[in-house]
Amino acid sequence: MLKEITPLLLTLDEAPNIGRALDQLAWAREIVVVDSDSTDATPEIVVRYSNARLVQRAFDAHARQWNFGLRQTGITSEWVLALDADYIVSDALIAEIEALRPAPDVVGYTASFRYCIEGKPLGSTAYPPVTVLFRRQYGEYRQDGHTQRVHLEGKVLALAQPILHDDRKPLHRWIGSQSRYMQLESAKLAQARFSELSLQDKLRKCIVIAPLAMFFYCMIIKKNILDGRAGLYYALQRTAAELILSLYLLHANLTRRQHDGTGK
Repeated sequence: MLKEITPLLLTLDEAPNIGRALDQLAWAREIVVVDSDSTDATPEIVVRYSNARLVQRAFDAHARQWNFGLRQTGITSEWVLALDADYIVSDALIAEIEALRPAPDVVGYTASFRYCIEGKPLGSTAYPPVTVLFRRQYGEYRQDGHTQRVHLEGKVLALAQPILHDDRKPLHRWIGSQSRYMQLESAKLAQARFSELSLQDKLRKCIVIAPLAMFFYCMIIKKNILDGRAGLYYALQRTAAELILSLYLLHANLTRRQHDGTGK
């Protein structure tokens, strides 16, 4: 199965992460890295790997960037393993993928994640499963708020082994990224009808509830309290992200009221 797969990664200033990700992809005949004009050492690191091919494209949207990678970078393999630069494929997951013998109606596989804080895997996280391995011809990415999701027509199964999510970029980079992501998420929520939202997004639109609920969910429900300081750090990260979203939602609400002339 491994010979039929091309790993596809997107990068933008991922020097603290990309080498560790590529180290675990030595089995691949070719890796395609679509870089968004990084200004750090990311390109130099990528070209050190003989099985990696670097393609530059100015960033406009995540979905467009992924679709460019799928369709316009010369990938010819039947399957694609779509990874962020901070996704680490474990030896156990590699062995599981190598043993796969998918039926013709199986078009993709989802993977769960183990979030890491400075290399330490947490016991559990709020990160949802993502479709990462799929037949290239059936995959199309669509933008969904701040993120993107691959759309597939056909049967999608779940992999047993998780991917390690191990982002070691500086904290200020994380905060800046969350601000951009949550601005997009706020716009998505503002356009949706309340009745059509998931329970999580309904809580988010209530503004003050979601950050408190997220901290409780991480520390108690997901038991990150058992992970010590690393667990607290993760819970505070997720709470901070929800607080940033609450600020954007509240700002939009205040701006709309001011525009309507109520001022309340």
